[in-house]
Parts: sequence; C-alpha cells; structure tokens
Amino acid sequence: MSHESSQNGDAVGVVLFQLGGPDSLEAVEPFLYNLFCDPDIIDFPFARLAREPLARLVASKRARRVRAHYEQIGGKSPLRELTEQQAAALERELRKSLDARVLVAMRYWHPLTEEAVRGVQAHGFRQLVLLPLYPQYSSTTTGSSLNEWRRKAPPRLAPQVRVVNDFHQNPLYLEAVVERINQALEGFRRTNGSAAHAPADVHLLFSAHGLPVSVIEGGDPYQQQVEATVRLVAERGRWANPHRLCWQSRSGPGRWLRPSLDEALNDLAARGAERVLVVPISFVSEHVETLHEIHIEARALAERLGIRQFAVMAALNDSPKFIAALADLVLAEVNGSSR
Repeated sequence: MSHESSQNGDAVGVVLFQLGGPDSLEAVEPFLYNLFCDPDIIDFPFARLAREPLARLVASKRARRVRAHYEQIGGKSPLRELTEQQAAALERELRKSLDARVLVAMRYWHPLTEEAVRGVQAHGFRQLVLLPLYPQYSSTTTGSSLNEWRRKAPPRLAPQVRVVNDFHQNPLYLEAVVERINQALEGFRRTNGSAAHAPADVHLLFSAHGLPVSVIEGGDPYQQQVEATVRLVAERGRWANPHRLCWQSRSGPGRWLRPSLDEALNDLAARGAERVLVVPISFVSEHVETLHEIHIEARALAERLGIRQFAVMAALNDSPKFIAALADLVLAEVNGSSR
C-alpha cells in the first residue's frame, strides 16, 4: 500500500472494516475475548456489569477448540493480509482518478479501530469514506464496526464523512461473484475431462454466516439482503444448476437461521446429489469460516454422505472485478458528497 499522502487536506481517506482474526495461536483467546465483549454481539439486562467476566469465561472455554481450527489452516487467520491486499489494490485503482489513501480497521484484532483512527488523524483528509467489507448489512457486523468507529473516533475527524452501509446488490460486486462461480464450475468441467459433461448437475449451495432468529425478528435486514444477493447472482449467472441457500457458523443457543450447512448437505445427499459447489455468499475473503468450516468440516461430511465431488468457490479476495466494485462504491460516495 502506498504511504504517500497529501498533507494539504485535499486527499480522500477510505477505511475498510473487517472482522479481524488472530495472527498467531497465542492470539486466539484474546481475539475471542474481544469478540464476546462486543455489546452488539452480547447484550442482555445488566450486560455492562457481566460482559467482561462472561467474555473471559467463554473465551477461555472455547479457546482450545478454536485454536485447533487455526492450527489446521496454518496457525493464524489470513484475514489481515488479505484485507491489506484489498486495501492496496483499491488504493491503486482510486489513484487513477483522485488522491486517495486506504486504511484498514479490524473489529476484534489488529489493526484495531483505534489504530485506523490514528492513521486518519495523521493525514488530514478532506473526505472520509467508511466502507465495511460486509456485502449485506447486519447490526452484528457492519453495525458493530461502525459503532466501534463512533466510540473511538473524535468528532469532526474529517469535514465530510460518508458511509457505505451495504453493497449486496451492487452490479460490479454481483459480477465478481458470478465470475468466481463460473471459474469453480469450470473446475468441475475439467475434472470430468470432457466438455460434453456440462456441469448442470452441480448443486450450487450458497452459504452465509448465520444469525439468531431473534436478531432478524428485531428488524435486522441481513437475511433479506442475503436472499436478494443469491437471487440476483442466480439471475446474472443464468445457470441451469439447481441452487439453494443455507447458513453456517452457529455459535450460541436459541433458534438460528436454517437450514444449516450440515442440514443442507444431508438433504442434498438424501436427494441423490453427487456434485456440490459451496458458494460462501456473505464472505469476501478467505478466513477460518471458509478454510476450516467449509473446506475441512463440510468437505468431510460430504464425503461421508457419498457426495462424489465437493468444491468451494474461491473468495473474492482482491479479484479485479471486486476491487472495481469497491472503487465504484467509494467514487459514488465521493461524487455524491459534492452534490
């Protein structure tokens, strides 16, 4: 990422928000502690008094199991490096038309929000665009990141501040997803060794991070936006393949969105499906939920169920189409703020 910056107040700052992930096995427990200390995740009567000790207890209990997951994907989360690659690529794209600097703010691990705030303070931007990297809005992701920003950022950090709340139906984003799905389907074609074996029997299983039903019933638009993204991607892709949506990463009690990823795979197997492509539709970067939960756990389940071919769509990461989508979002805000 370029470290050049305008000090005359003419530059545009962009802050990319992401979940963050532990950068070592030793960081797993403090990462979990930060996660379970989030008031947008853990909220109940008298939570202000109980949240920290409860977070410490839950993090301690879950750390061993979660640490084992990170051991299986290389000993750390790749999310920081991937997000910094996205930031660097976005900055290069934006600099074709304006003086821009892109920073990263992670919610639960470094670089934390306060680190990004200090970076913004050091640059004196005339405009600031806050861009959470969650395509669909939820109070537990985008809302949490923006709330933390408001807690940490001083008033009047920049003369103009614009916020991208979601981009679940941005045309360039949708095109980036369609491109990744087509690349994955081509992999099925190559595996069969003949163009005659069109991959129309490959079941497209869109998988999104789950939420408690209570959050949705409280007015969170996440489920509706995920469903809209799936519909729009399917319309653009024009595949003959059957497709469905499921939910993953359940981590607490109560009713969660269904069907789960495991339930969907069991149902597909019971219906005789032999080829499945999982499309992580709410994630834009590889991290533990794609690399472990889907690539390792779901793949093992699929094999046990007799699904012969199981593949996972590569995350968008810094694909040129996705970076173009992010640039489109930023430029729309920059131009809009001048109207």
